Amino acid sequence: MAHTKSHAFLLSGKKRPNQDEFDGDDLFLSKKSLLLSPAVTYGDDPVAALAAARHEFGEHGGVNMSIEASATFTVMEPDTMRRMFSGELGPDRDFFIYSRHFNPTVLNLGRQMAALEGTEAAYCTASGMSAISSVLLQLCSSGGHVVASRALYGGTHALLSHFLPRACNITTTFVEIGDVEMVKNAIVEGKTKVFYFESMSNPTLTVANIPELSRIAHEKGVMVVVDNTFAPVVLSPARLGADVVVHSISKFISGGADIIAGAVCGPASLVNSMMDLHQGTLMLLGPTMNAKVAFELSGRIPHLGLRMKEHCHRAMEFATRMKKLGLKVNYPGLEDHPQHELLKSMANKDYGYGALLCLDMETEERANRLMQHLQNFTQFGLMAVSLGYYETLMSVSGSSTSSEMSAEEKKLAGISPGLIRMSVGYIGTLEQKWSQFEKALLRMQDSGFTYKNSVSAVTK
Repeated sequence: MAHTKSHAFLLSGKKRPNQDEFDGDDLFLSKKSLLLSPAVTYGDDPVAALAAARHEFGEHGGVNMSIEASATFTVMEPDTMRRMFSGELGPDRDFFIYSRHFNPTVLNLGRQMAALEGTEAAYCTASGMSAISSVLLQLCSSGGHVVASRALYGGTHALLSHFLPRACNITTTFVEIGDVEMVKNAIVEGKTKVFYFESMSNPTLTVANIPELSRIAHEKGVMVVVDNTFAPVVLSPARLGADVVVHSISKFISGGADIIAGAVCGPASLVNSMMDLHQGTLMLLGPTMNAKVAFELSGRIPHLGLRMKEHCHRAMEFATRMKKLGLKVNYPGLEDHPQHELLKSMANKDYGYGALLCLDMETEERANRLMQHLQNFTQFGLMAVSLGYYETLMSVSGSSTSSEMSAEEKKLAGISPGLIRMSVGYIGTLEQKWSQFEKALLRMQDSGFTYKNSVSAVTK
C-alpha cells in the first residue's frame, strides 16, 4: 500500500504446502527477479511471455484461480492492521486490507497484463478511460503540459482538450505524430510531462513510430504513454521504448463485448505511486475493478493470441479484396498504406497487421446506406461502436466515437464524414462473410453507387 512496497503488484500469492525450497513460484516471489520477467525471457513474443507468467491455482487445487469476492479482509492480530497501513505488510506477503486497495484476483489479472505488455507491473481498472485519466493525473500536476496526437479516440481527445484544462489546469498541444519537427517543437522542457498517442490511431489507423517518438520524448525528459487498445499482441509499445501502456480491456482482450475494464501497464515505481495512500490516483479516485470481472478476463487472455491471429487474417483478406474492387480502403497491412513498412518493422512476428480497417464512402449518407445493407439484409456485421467482438462491428466514426471532436479537429485528424470503421470479426467462414459483403455492394449498385471494378472482378 505505502510507497515503500514497490514490488507488491506482481508478487502476491501463497506457496502451496510441501513445495520445495525453490520452484517456479520463486521466480516471481523474489524481488531480485522482478526485471527478469517472462517478457524478458521470451523476447518479443507476448503470447509466450503470457504463457510463462505465474499461474494462480484455486484455493482447493482447482486449475482456475478462486474468486476473492471479499470487499474487506480479516487479520489475526490487532497489530497486523497497523503494520499493513504503515506499509510494513502488504500483498507481496498475502496481507490485504480492502479490495479498493488491492484484491488477489485483480492482482493476478495485473500479472497477466504485465507479462503480455512486457512491463514490470500492471494495475487493472474499471474502464479504459479510468486507466487513461488516472495515469495522466498521476504524471501531471496543475500547470502541467501534455503533447498528444491529433488522431485519438474522441473520449480521450475530450479529456485532454476540455476536462483537464478546466478542472486541473493541465493543457495539451495536439500534433501530427508523423511530423518529427512539430513534435519536437511542441515539447516544452521542464513543463511537458507526458507525450500521449495511440499505437494505431482511432479511427484513422495511423501507425506511430514508437521507437522514434519515445527517443524524442526521453531526450527531453518526457514520459511516453501509449494506448495499445487497437493492437494487443500485434504491437508491444513498452518493448519499443514507451514508458506506460494503457488499454481498454473491454475490446480485444475481453473479446465478448460484455465487460468494461481497463489497465495501466508500466514501471513498478509508477504503478506503486498510483497506489500511494496519500497521493495515488488509483487509490484516491477509486477506479476499482470488480474481482468477478478480473476472474472472467483472466480466463480469456490465454486465447487472445489465437483470436487476434484470426481477426487480423480476415481483416487482411477483406482489405485486399476491397482494394481490388476499387473501394477506398485503409488498412496498415496493405503495401500502399503510408506506415506499412514501419508497422512491419515493429510488429510482433506472426500476429498480423491489426484487426481494424476503414472503408471511406466519402459521405455519411452513403456510409449509412452500406452499413444498413451489411447488417439488415446480408448479416455481414453489426452497426455498433467498440471493437474486438467475434462479429464484425461497424460505425461511422465522425458521427459516433469521434463526435466529441469539432469539424476542424476531425479534418486535421483525417476523419472523413463517410469513414466506416470496421472491427473485423471471425464468426462463420471467411468466404461466407465475403459473400455477404458482396451482396451488400450489389444492393448499393442498384441504388446508383458506382466504384472502380464490379464485384465479379474480385478473384477468390
